[in-house]
Amino acid sequence: MPGCGVPILGRVAVSLLSKGLVFSLSKGVPIMAATMKLLLVEDNATLQTTLQRSLGRQGFDVVACTDGARAVAQWRATQPDLVLLDLSLPGCDGLDVLSQARAAGLQCPVIILTARGTVGDRILGLNTGADDYLAKPFDLDELEARIKALLRRRSPVPDDMRSATRPAPLPGERSHEAVTPPFCGLQIDTEHGAVYYQGQPLELPPRELALLRAVLSKPGHAIAKEKLFEVVFPGELDVLPEAIEVVAYRLRKKLAPTGAQLVTLRGLGYLLKAQV
Repeated sequence: MPGCGVPILGRVAVSLLSKGLVFSLSKGVPIMAATMKLLLVEDNATLQTTLQRSLGRQGFDVVACTDGARAVAQWRATQPDLVLLDLSLPGCDGLDVLSQARAAGLQCPVIILTARGTVGDRILGLNTGADDYLAKPFDLDELEARIKALLRRRSPVPDDMRSATRPAPLPGERSHEAVTPPFCGLQIDTEHGAVYYQGQPLELPPRELALLRAVLSKPGHAIAKEKLFEVVFPGELDVLPEAIEVVAYRLRKKLAPTGAQLVTLRGLGYLLKAQV
């Protein structure tokens, strides 16, 4: 399988896949706790092979699926850290795959890779549950950068502590000082960046999690959209400002059972308050 040798990671690191570690050549210390697994759903054989080889050289374990009809089952079986999803697939359209996966509780980050590159297509993809959208043809370096940016936003959970159905809680006990005071049962683990609801890890895609952390850090205070955009889409210059509204809409629906309400203040931004 591509990527199972000892690949070069960029120009500064080497991947020791047999141990699941990546060491910095400049410092000699681990910079990634375990090999990240990607699910690539793409029916173009040439592009699939190219991406598997390129991402394999970056230290990723890439599992490929070519059929939209089997993609959700493969997603559930693989439990990937991130999914690369084409839209024009045989058997089932990529947006339908994404919708079914989100409905089934599969919450890992998704990057859509497609020739459908209009603004309307991007908004539809984000509304369906994608975390990022890259129009074909794209630069491999940009794709790799986007993958790493999304993975950095995830709460660090070791692979060997995953369950088959949901990410495991962070290992070890959380000290009182590392957890914010509860707000509607929600707390931030300031040491690891995870969010808990009534003591249990809250499972959210990376962008929704980043937005929740930002507003939960200052409940009852309005935070400008521009500032939240920088937190949720750091360094992503091609993302439209309206994309923050899509993330807020999805987060608002998921917060409803908690009693916390994400409120839009026209001209000011967003505010987290308790439902009345």
